[in-house]
Amino acid sequence: MARYKRKSTVNAAELLSMRSRGIKDAGSLYRHSFKVFRALVLQVMEDNCLNSSFCLYKALQTYSFPPRCCTDRIKLIKKENRSFVKVWSKTSKSPVMYENGKIYFDNYQNCYSCVHAVPQILYKMPKRSTQEKIEDALLCESPLEQTLPTSSDHNPSLLVLTANNWLLRLSAETGKELQSVYLSPNYKFKYLGWDSSQEIFYVKSVQNKETPLSRQVAGVTHSAFMYLGIFRVFPLQIVGILEINKKGFGSGITDVLMHHGVLAVSHSNKKVKMYSIEHIVQRYLTEELTLGKQSSLLGGKKVGEFPCGIPVNIQVTDSIPVLFEVTSNNGVQVGGNPWHYIYSPAIKQQRETHHICSLKDSTLATNGIQNLNCYSLESDVIFFHPTNSSSVVHIGPTIINFLKIVGEVDSPLPSKIVKDFSLTTSRKPSSRVTVTSSGRTVKKRFQQLDDDPSQENFRILEFEDELDLLAVVVTNGEGDEGRSHIQLHDNLTGQFHRKIDLVECWDETYPHQMFFDRDTIIHIEQRNTNFCCHVYKLKTTRK
Repeated sequence: MARYKRKSTVNAAELLSMRSRGIKDAGSLYRHSFKVFRALVLQVMEDNCLNSSFCLYKALQTYSFPPRCCTDRIKLIKKENRSFVKVWSKTSKSPVMYENGKIYFDNYQNCYSCVHAVPQILYKMPKRSTQEKIEDALLCESPLEQTLPTSSDHNPSLLVLTANNWLLRLSAETGKELQSVYLSPNYKFKYLGWDSSQEIFYVKSVQNKETPLSRQVAGVTHSAFMYLGIFRVFPLQIVGILEINKKGFGSGITDVLMHHGVLAVSHSNKKVKMYSIEHIVQRYLTEELTLGKQSSLLGGKKVGEFPCGIPVNIQVTDSIPVLFEVTSNNGVQVGGNPWHYIYSPAIKQQRETHHICSLKDSTLATNGIQNLNCYSLESDVIFFHPTNSSSVVHIGPTIINFLKIVGEVDSPLPSKIVKDFSLTTSRKPSSRVTVTSSGRTVKKRFQQLDDDPSQENFRILEFEDELDLLAVVVTNGEGDEGRSHIQLHDNLTGQFHRKIDLVECWDETYPHQMFFDRDTIIHIEQRNTNFCCHVYKLKTTRK
C-alpha cells in the first residue's frame, strides 16, 4: 500500500528539519516560486510552456490552493502581458548608491525602499556637518543561525565611516544609531571593505605619503604606509589595528586589500604579494582588545571611545613569509574551482593578454592565454564568474566570452580553458570607401573602433543569481541621441529571452551603473555634475 502523503501545510520548523534530513520535497516552495517568477519576468507563460505551468501549479499547491483554483489562476496568468516600465526618477548632486532593495541619496542620509510599486522614502537622517560626512558604508545582514546579544543585532544594519573617524552602526530600516566606535585621533580612515562577506570587514586609512621636505624637517623616516582596522560583525568586535610598514611588507607599496583571509599588497614595480592574515595576527598581536574595555596600550583608557580610539596592536617587526607573488600589469584575481588566478604580464608585448594559471603551482592552463584583440578606447575586462565557481567571464565591446575551467584538484595534468558560450552584438557593415557629392572616392585612413558609438556595444553585465539570468546593457547607436536596451539571457546557456528598452538616453562619455534585482531594474547615471537614478518595475496588463 502506498504511503499516505498529507496535503496540509508545513510550518517553518518542520520544513527545516525535513530539509536537514534530505527529504525530497523540503524547500520546494522557495525553488518553485523562483522558477515561476523567472517565467513571469521572461514572459514565457504560454500554452506550450509545460515546465513553467507545472512549476506554477506546484507552487500554488504548496500554498494550499485547491486544484481547480490552481488551474484557473494559471489560465488567468497566461492572459496577462508583463513588461518593465519606468516608474520613478530622482536627481541628486551627490553620488547615488543601491544595495539590496534600497537606494541611498545625499551620502547615505536619505534612503528609499524599492519593495513597493514606486520607491518610497524609508528614512531621512538629520543633515550632517562636513566633519560628520559619511565617507563609506557597508550593508550587513544578520545570520539566522546565531543567537546574538541584543535584539537589534538580528536586524539589518548599515556600517558607516564618517570623516571624523567614527564607525557607526545604523539601523537599515530607520537610520537610527545603534552603536558607535571611535577609531583613532592619529590616522585618517576613509575606506570600508569586506574580507569575508557578512563576517569580517576592514577599515582602511589614507596613505601616509612622506615628502622629502617632511623627512628633512623631521630628521627621521616613517616606515608606516597605512593602517587597517579588522573587525568581526554580529556582534561588532575588534580584531586589531594592523600597521602596514616597510619592515614587514617592503618599500614601494601602492595599495593594500583584504579578501578571504588574504592580505594583498601591490607595489610600484608591478608586483603583487599575498600574505596570511591569520598568520600575521597570531604572530604579531600584542594584546587582545575588546570594545568598551580598558587596554594597557591606552594607559587604562577604554577601547573605541573618544578621544583615544583603538590602539595599534598588530605591529609587524620583521619580514613575513609570502604565500604567493606575481608580477602583473593590472593586479591579480584569485578564484575558480579548482583554484586559479588571472593576471596580465607586465611585459610590453603581452600587456593586452590575460593569463589564467593554477594557484597550486602557477602552471599556465591549456588555452589559458586569453586575448580579444580589441581595437577600442576602453580595455576589455576579465573576471571569475560570481555565481559559477568553474567559469570565467571575458567582456569586450562586441563580444562576451563565458569560459569554463576544466580540471581536477589532484590531477597532475594542467587544467583546460574551454569556451562555454558567447554573446555578440549586431554590427552594421561599414565601408572604408566613401564617395563625395562631386563623385570623388575617398578612402578612410583609420580603422573603425570596436566600441564606435554608432555601432552596437556591450556596456554593462549584471547577474541575477536567484533567477539564473544575465542582464546585458547594449547601446545601439541609432539616431543623434544614444539609445540603449537590456538583454536577458540564461545564465547557464546564454540563450536570449527578452529585450527591455530603456527610456532615457545613454551618454557613453559619463559613467553608468545598472542593477537587476528580481522585478526591479535600477539605472544610475552621471550627467555633468549631477547624478540621476531611474527605476523600472515589472508591470502586468491584461491581453
